[in-house]
Amino acid sequence: MKRIPIILDGDPGHDDAIAWVFAKAYEDLFDIKGVISVSGNQTIDKTTINSQKICALLGIKAPIAQGAVRPLLNPVMTAGNWHGESGLDGAELPEPEALSDLSGVELMAKILKESEEPVTIISTGPLTNVAQLLMTYPELKIKIGVISIMGGGLTYGNWTMAAEFNIIEDPEAAWTVFHSGIRLYVSALNVTERALIRPSDIEKIRAVGNDVAEVVAKWIEFFIQYPMAIGYEGAPVHDPCAVLMLAKPDLFECKDLYVDIELEGEFTRGETVADFRDWSTEKPNCTCCVDIDQEKYVKYLCEALHAYDGRKVKI
Repeated sequence: MKRIPIILDGDPGHDDAIAWVFAKAYEDLFDIKGVISVSGNQTIDKTTINSQKICALLGIKAPIAQGAVRPLLNPVMTAGNWHGESGLDGAELPEPEALSDLSGVELMAKILKESEEPVTIISTGPLTNVAQLLMTYPELKIKIGVISIMGGGLTYGNWTMAAEFNIIEDPEAAWTVFHSGIRLYVSALNVTERALIRPSDIEKIRAVGNDVAEVVAKWIEFFIQYPMAIGYEGAPVHDPCAVLMLAKPDLFECKDLYVDIELEGEFTRGETVADFRDWSTEKPNCTCCVDIDQEKYVKYLCEALHAYDGRKVKI
């Protein structure tokens, strides 16, 4: 079976980093062609250096490019309350891999032009890079097979009452992607907030016994602090769902839905408005996760970490 060429597009961020742990672990399925940073969980300089360090940690040899510095229209927002000053606090990481001379959009376009197979984009941050790609190189849209997104909340938000962070960060970019006609897989809050790693799970991760597992355990020990302080039972590790929808579909229950992005509302800007009506005349534009097996989620993480057995991390 041919491997799926993928682009990893994110704003790491602990959960982005763990999503990329999964993506690299599934080397028999995925061929990582490029890694692109975007402003989101932290400023672009921080998410870019985090991307470079994650690639060094995991042995990802694909080119790495700095993506969008800011959203299309919005001011920059960050989530340091969740991810810390660096955007990836909690563990020392190796020296960063080199950065491409190409911009994020230029690298994405190059990968699409050169690929003989449809390319899958896994986006775990604001959708600014993908929107800019579609606006700058509209002729390359046909080269994109799937965009798998962590973003939105089908029934509620987390950054505002109505909107999830990745979407409210750049609603215009999200609108562009959701109206692109490209096949979308969507992992939204209604499921990703149940992709929990609880305190008792951290020792299961550490018990995998390799250097990468130890880093992941330390990441989660940091990342779990803020959500538990505000009432969560653990850390909602959202972003791996965008990888696992492709690699482990048995983990989820999914439903095809029409989803649109609200741009104007005083209280609802950035809301992902999902049409659950059985009698809707709107044609579905997304395959959306609607349920997840949490215990299997942690099991799959521990299994994936064994892909790094024998890998030494030099700090």
